[in-house]
Amino acid sequence: MNAQTLQVTEDEEGMRLDRWFKRRLPTLSLSHLNKIVRTGQVRVDGARVKPAVRLAAGQKVRVPPLELVPPPTKRAVPDAVSEADRRALQDMILFEDRDLIVLNKPFGLAVQGGSGTLHHIDGMLASLANAEGERPVLVHRLDRDTSGVLLVAKTRRIAADLGEIFRSRQAQKIYWALVEGVPKPAQGRISLFLAKGEGMGDARSPGQHARKDHAQLEKMRIAQHGDEDARHSVTYYTIVDKIAPRLAWLSMKPITGRTHQLRAHAEAIGHPIIGDPKYSGAAKDPRKHDPLRMIPDGVERKLHLLARRLILPHPRGGTLDVTAPLPPHMQASFDMFGFDVKQYDPIDAAPE
Repeated sequence: MNAQTLQVTEDEEGMRLDRWFKRRLPTLSLSHLNKIVRTGQVRVDGARVKPAVRLAAGQKVRVPPLELVPPPTKRAVPDAVSEADRRALQDMILFEDRDLIVLNKPFGLAVQGGSGTLHHIDGMLASLANAEGERPVLVHRLDRDTSGVLLVAKTRRIAADLGEIFRSRQAQKIYWALVEGVPKPAQGRISLFLAKGEGMGDARSPGQHARKDHAQLEKMRIAQHGDEDARHSVTYYTIVDKIAPRLAWLSMKPITGRTHQLRAHAEAIGHPIIGDPKYSGAAKDPRKHDPLRMIPDGVERKLHLLARRLILPHPRGGTLDVTAPLPPHMQASFDMFGFDVKQYDPIDAAPE
């Protein structure tokens, strides 16, 4: 294998370099990866880096000639943990064919690992490895506390095809959220530059255990064009229903795929998502601010954000169109406020 340069895709933004290599080249040993990074054979946009550096979409990674571990000839017998993972994943499946799986990711389950995060979707996918040892591959990501549609490819070839579909913005993603207050106008476009901001420390809801992974501490901030690490982000939103003046049910369509985009955008327009302890103004003065102050009595203190629907061209032809049901805590809130999931969602009429 000769040295090559690979570009980081939009759906790989925020991924650690070592996990990016694991995703792109799963048979590369960790020890060899650490060696080639330490000796400067791996470069990101021409600069030396460390394995834990987080990548941004569009960056170019130099990959030197590699010593790849041969894939196993047959699948290992699953142990008790992997069998439990397999059953859990099977219960999440919304759609499956020979090329891909669409999961209904539950609230609170991380998609990828991090410091202190041992149980996550990416690790669980090892339980679905085929007879040749090839395991399914994540195509995109959701925040730990975001529920809903998550796409997984069964082979790396299909993953590459789906990655190109996301990269070229042929995929439509629709999210549902309950937010504090009622946005004006009722339908709009949010266009902002986002950049990584300072961590918030232990930002957790009452009753939740502390989370120490990097993603939990990371918070995006509103930036200006030209600021370091600033990236443009666009979201369309529309009100589906409301309980004025306390809250609204929004349908949101992100055009770009930045870290925490919808959560940061909702806060930026003054209507943070209910149950979000990070993007609700707490960073301004955490000593005086209760991030859950606006939650009506009886509403669970969990993030009310659902990856509701995913529509994209199937790599083998036709259209993939999958919808996720409300997670239990959002269903309870919808029932409380009399919101009907069958109500017309006007987001499809929003201009792009």
